[in-house]
Amino acid sequence: MRKLTQLVLLASALVAAPAFAEMKIAVLNYQMALLESDAAKRYAVDAEKKYGPDLNKLKTLESDAKRLQDRLTKEGDKLSTAERERLELEFRQKARDFQAQSRELNEAKARGDQETLQQLKPKLDQAVADVLKKGNYDLVLDRAAVIDVKPQLDITRQVIERMNQLR
Repeated sequence: MRKLTQLVLLASALVAAPAFAEMKIAVLNYQMALLESDAAKRYAVDAEKKYGPDLNKLKTLESDAKRLQDRLTKEGDKLSTAERERLELEFRQKARDFQAQSRELNEAKARGDQETLQQLKPKLDQAVADVLKKGNYDLVLDRAAVIDVKPQLDITRQVIERMNQLR
């Protein structure tokens, strides 16, 4: 039974081989096409401007909390009880503020990313469709599913260029 199955598979492969030889195959890195587009790069710059000040505030808050923690660790046994309690309270407050502000910033950034993705996805889909139609491809594989590919089979750059042309 096993030999019969192997024979059928071999015969199928031999019959299908000419069809595969004539197929036009391409590989596309969908994520790279999205991230390398001019629109995505503009969004990254805008996001840096928009969220940069908040990120700097977070870094300052983090360094202040770290400084307090270091002081408590190094000088904690030398400090008066009242001073130690005050520093511990201040440290806990800064830690809570850091967590809350960090969560808010992450949520705002995620919302912005999602909105941008929703705006860019139709353009990306259109660019992919245009490149596929122009190239008359029979099979397009996701780059993540491919171990190695010749550069001439990768259409990612073409999709990026087409996406940048779309308005």
